[in-house]
This record gives sequence, C-alpha cells and structure tokens, in this order.
Amino acid sequence: MIHMAVAAKTEEAGHARYAYRLRLSPTSRRALLAEWDRCRWLWNQCVATSRQAHRAGEECGPAHLDKLLTGWRREHDWLSAGGSVPQQQIIRDFAKSRAKALKDVKARLPIRQRVGMPQFKKKELARPSLNYTLRGFRIKDGRLHLAGGIVCTVVWSRELPSAPSSVRVYQDAQGHWYCSFVVATEVQSLPETGQVIGVDWGVAEIATTTSVAHDLPHVEHGKRAAVKLARYQRMMARRRPAKGKPASQGYRKAKRQAAKAHAKVARQRQDTARKWAMRVVTDHDAIAVEDFRPKFLAKTAMAKKAADAAISATKNELIMMGRKHGRLVVLVDPKHRYPIRRRTAPPRIHQSDGCGHRTVQVRPRDPGA
Repeated sequence: MIHMAVAAKTEEAGHARYAYRLRLSPTSRRALLAEWDRCRWLWNQCVATSRQAHRAGEECGPAHLDKLLTGWRREHDWLSAGGSVPQQQIIRDFAKSRAKALKDVKARLPIRQRVGMPQFKKKELARPSLNYTLRGFRIKDGRLHLAGGIVCTVVWSRELPSAPSSVRVYQDAQGHWYCSFVVATEVQSLPETGQVIGVDWGVAEIATTTSVAHDLPHVEHGKRAAVKLARYQRMMARRRPAKGKPASQGYRKAKRQAAKAHAKVARQRQDTARKWAMRVVTDHDAIAVEDFRPKFLAKTAMAKKAADAAISATKNELIMMGRKHGRLVVLVDPKHRYPIRRRTAPPRIHQSDGCGHRTVQVRPRDPGA
C-alpha cells in the first residue's frame, strides 16, 4: 500500500522553484527596499494586533487582518503608495504562521517542538522577501515587471519550463537580489534499470548504501573553510559596533566576507548532494531511504561533524530527484529498518588448545550482507 502511494506521487506532475539572479538599477533597488519596509511594518502591525486580540480573547484571522489592511492603506498615504499584492501576501504569510503555531498549542506538543508565534521583524535582522501572485507581476521583453512600476533585469541562466504562477523577490546575506518563480513541472522519465537500492544515513559516511559504488563519503566542506571563516568572524568581533551605533565600513566588509564564505560552503554541499542523488536515481528504479531526522545530533559530541554533513539537505535532494525522474522512493521509519550492512563482520576469536593463546581476527565487511 505504501509503495503504491509513493509511486502515484512520483508519477504526477508537481511544482518547482526556478531561481534567477537579478540585476537592479539604483532606482529599482530603492523601490524594492521601500516596498519591503511597508511589508515589514504590516507584519509588525499584525503581530501587535494578534497579541491584543489574544489578551482580549478575540479572533484574529486573515479576513479580519484584510479589513484592517484596507483601513491602514486609507489612513497612511505612504502605505497606499506601495503595491497591494505584496502587502496582501505578507498578511497571508502571517496568518499561516499564526495558524501553525496555534495548531501546535492545540495539539499539546512539547515546547521544543512548537513553531512558536510570529515575532516582530527588526530592520537590521530581517532580510527583504516579497511575494507576488499572477496579478502582481509580468514578464515582458525578458524583464520582470512588478506591481508599483518596479522593473528588474533577470539573468536568464535557463529557460522556464512553463508560465510561472507566482514569484518571490528576495535578498540574500551578501546583498544579492534573486527572483524565484513557481512553475508546473512534468516528470522526466529515465530508462529502467531493474535495480533497487537502500540508503542509510550516518556521520562518518553521509550515506551508506547497499551498493558500495554509491556510498557518499563525508567531504567536510565546512571543515576546509573553517580557518577562513574564523578569520572573518574575528574581524567582525573586533569591529563590532556598540549598541545603538552604526556599523563601520570594516565591520560591514567583514560581514559580507563571512556571508560569502558561508554561501560557498552551502553551494558545495548542495552540488555534492545533487550529483550523488542524480547518480543514484539514474542507476536504480526503486530507492528505500531511511527517514532520518538528525536534529537530535545537535546535542551530542558529533554536532559539528553532523552539521557539516548536511544530512537533511542531502536526503531532500535525493527525494526531489526521485520525484523529478519518476522513480519509486520509499521512506522507511528508522525504528523499523535493519542496518544495510555492517562496517566489519563480527570478529572471530581463535584459542590455542595447548597454551591458551587467543587471536582476534577482524574480517572485512561483506558488501552483500
């Protein structure tokens, strides 16, 4: 029953995000930042309204917040000068976040497992992120036109497979701007091989499989970049501004360099995971994946090495690659799985009849175990 459900899920067409770099003029950059300031103000107003409603025992759903948005836009001219689409979407995002937090409270989940209620977004910490639906954007002559007269130049590194249904415009830690389109995708079938593989996750080796040739060793991208990253973090610590004071140019430069080093490590991990996942999916028709959740490793002595392994990201890449190419992917609960194979076979102990001398023989692992 589980196999049929997963197979049906992989055969149907889904949705994917296609991200592209944006080249912005100074005018477009200022317009996007101004739009984000309006949306951030709306989010903080929603947080304050939600807390007041909670103290008064009243409801605070998306319909009520939409009515408040109409009043806020009528009251503030600077707010009505922005586009209504991203402002409505920020309220939708807030409503989803609040509903998920209330659902966790109603389910009586432990505090450590709850999402938590939405918090205020600080200007220094919250990075810009704007969502636009179909009526808020269009693509004309290869350029992205957003609501409010904002025009962005897109670096088309690849073609869109279909017409996008929505777009997200955001800024990363390095200050680069990107747009992410949601498009409908079709299954890209691969030739059948008749092979089946099982994947077990770990720290010494990120993925141990039933095929030795498809094991994924721990590449340690983060460990190789640790020296350079520590240097930038020390530079930031020496130049850290006092509370309430603006950051110096040296601090901002060190912060950008640290963000660049982090982004490089993340891209290396993603590239390694995608290449390995593609190789596994190409060579096998069915893949049994341990549904491993490595969150508990953060409290162990293996926390640093486990974080560098990026097990969750690698698992997600494998599942997404299997769905993309129509392969059968089965998630196996860790408590019901059996180890794929042992690192070494059980040792044999030989004892001499005469002198009683013992010899321990460690046998190499059996690939077919």
